[in-house]
Amino acid sequence: MQRRIDRTLAPLLRWFQRLSNSLGHAWRRSLQLRVVVSTLTLSLIVITILGVVLTSQITDRLLEAKITAAIEEMDRARNTVQAQLAGADEGNTLRSRLDDASSALTSRENDAGQAAGAAGTFDSVLIVPGDGARPQTAIGPDDQIPGTLRRFVQQGQVSYQFSTVSDPDGYRGPALIVGSPTASDISTLELYLVFPLASEDRSLQLMRGTLLIGGAVLLVLLGAISMLVARQVVLPIRSASRIAVRFADGRLKERMPVRGEDDMARLAMSFNEMAESLSKQITQLEEFGNLQKRFTSDVSHELRTPLTTVRMAADLIHDGSDELDPALRRSSELLVTELDRFEALLNDLLEISRHDAGVAELSGEALDLRMCARAAVSTVRHLARESSTELILDMPEEPVIAEVDPRRVERILRNLLANAIDHGEGRPVLVRLRANDDAAAIIVRDQGIGLRAGEEKLVFNRFWRSDPSRVRRSGGTGLGLAISVEDAHLHDGKLEAWGEPGLGSCFRLTVPLVRGRKVTGSPLPLRPGTRKHLQGRGIEGQSGSSVPSLVSVPDLPKAGPSTMSDT
Repeated sequence: MQRRIDRTLAPLLRWFQRLSNSLGHAWRRSLQLRVVVSTLTLSLIVITILGVVLTSQITDRLLEAKITAAIEEMDRARNTVQAQLAGADEGNTLRSRLDDASSALTSRENDAGQAAGAAGTFDSVLIVPGDGARPQTAIGPDDQIPGTLRRFVQQGQVSYQFSTVSDPDGYRGPALIVGSPTASDISTLELYLVFPLASEDRSLQLMRGTLLIGGAVLLVLLGAISMLVARQVVLPIRSASRIAVRFADGRLKERMPVRGEDDMARLAMSFNEMAESLSKQITQLEEFGNLQKRFTSDVSHELRTPLTTVRMAADLIHDGSDELDPALRRSSELLVTELDRFEALLNDLLEISRHDAGVAELSGEALDLRMCARAAVSTVRHLARESSTELILDMPEEPVIAEVDPRRVERILRNLLANAIDHGEGRPVLVRLRANDDAAAIIVRDQGIGLRAGEEKLVFNRFWRSDPSRVRRSGGTGLGLAISVEDAHLHDGKLEAWGEPGLGSCFRLTVPLVRGRKVTGSPLPLRPGTRKHLQGRGIEGQSGSSVPSLVSVPDLPKAGPSTMSDT
């Protein structure tokens, strides 16, 4: 039974949840809805309080007037009863004397005219309590008289009380009952007048209905007014929002319409002035950027011709350096070395200008990433030997096939390895490759000087150096990592860095196995885990990773010439 109830309530609960989510979404997004709902809520509270106060005041005034008229009517009725009993034959029975007094009240009520109109119609009740030997005698509906009211009257007080009565004519509802003792030869005679409040009740019902209808109409009008007012305020804001979105999308000619001279018009003029200023600044920056890119590209191209000439002359001098004196021989060697670096700088400037212009192309093909890693290591082998740095390759035994541009991936790894050798303080450098179902990752880990806090982002800036006083063995141009991160983005991948002073640094390249897919995770962690030595070589390992294949550089087969120039 409980399961059946749960199955029945589950769709209803889901519907309520969807409804509440939709309403919450609309409430958060719509300023007009919040203004209208807030106005209607406050208006409803004010109308409710006003209606309660008015109803209470009108009810009190009606009842006060009714009580005053009823007491006056009681005075006249008491005089009538006393006069009727004083002139009656004492030989008549008590009931017949009370009947005559009641008839006198009835006939007087019918003949009273305007005097009885203020209090309205009434029913009279005459009661003579019993004294033990004689039972109680009553004329009229004595069962409708409350006991509390009778106790006050028996104490000689003129009192009144509201109660619910019913009469033979079919009326059942509230009534005002006024009681008074009488001064006659019947000392215990009690006189009560019952005034039905039917007319007052109808008046109050009419008044409540009028207030309810008036409040509902007023609430609808206030809702329409608030919607109209909110719309006048919200529409310009929505227009400004749409135009701002278009402006952010690159449509710099978008402007807000200016209507009138009010606050919204001034807001539109201020927005348009801001948009015009931003448009001019953006245009100037774009022109300056284009000029800078064009200048870099043009200078790089124009320098190739004189560089080729100087290169030929330097090679000619260097070929005959054996016949020169030692000073000139050393100068020729320095000239060739700096020309090599100058040529590498030109190549990097041309490459970075292609990235800046957005014309860099990716020549992707499916290949084994282990080949790229081995080729990059072979390229920097001479740097590792000069600094006595051991390079350790940690790669899976199975091929890692990915759609990449081998030239760009090899260049990224070569730049990372050259930086690791320069800053590794002669300690071993680890190159690790791993892959999962979606992506492949390669890390280059050293145990050198490391990176200070915040430098993991600065390291990819152009011409940035952590310590300018250090001597670079690789002869880098300062653009290698900036080009590497652009190459990683071309593959829809990521190039990230981590480092701590004294613990070294780690660079991680993550690329998708299939071209076009976005990288959401990486098979390798960027920050090293627990310390673990790889076969005694002193490299801090990644926690939880297996080591299928470890090869140091001297054990590698000699690779053929690289397709990339050193960066």
